[in-house]
Amino acid sequence: MGTIDVDIQELQRRLSDGSIQRAYKGIVSFMSHLRTVFSSQQGTHAVSGLYQGHLDMTYFALYPDELKKRDLKIAIVFNYLDFRFEVWLAARNRPLQRRYWQLFVDAGYKKHPLAKPAVGTDAIVEAVLVTDCSFKAANDLTDQIVKGVKAFEGDMIAFLDKVDAI
Repeated sequence: MGTIDVDIQELQRRLSDGSIQRAYKGIVSFMSHLRTVFSSQQGTHAVSGLYQGHLDMTYFALYPDELKKRDLKIAIVFNYLDFRFEVWLAARNRPLQRRYWQLFVDAGYKKHPLAKPAVGTDAIVEAVLVTDCSFKAANDLTDQIVKGVKAFEGDMIAFLDKVDAI
């Protein structure tokens, strides 16, 4: 395992041609565009600011009324390590996250993977939206993400309404 100095030298070498900076700027720009699309389509739904991250993830959150009243939100995430778009159900804070995670476990939820509680884990439920990211077809990519997020939101609300009715 290298030292921080070795890692920094490697970073400097890889940054020297500018391709990493251009790619990162392109991803952040696309996420900003996506945030604007959701903001214009969501009506009464609040949309958070864009978190650019530290080359781990870039995301923004949606606060649909049906989830917001439960202190829940939906995060639309670009995961750099797996190089894919994901959607997460997340809570306002860690105690609520643990409570909702346990609710999903106890109810036997199986449609999407549950995130394993751990330090630094923000998701309760995770779903992959897009794994083959072609930014050339930005409109198609946007449509695919929007459809996936709406389906995920519907799944989460339907599940929580069902559990509330029990």
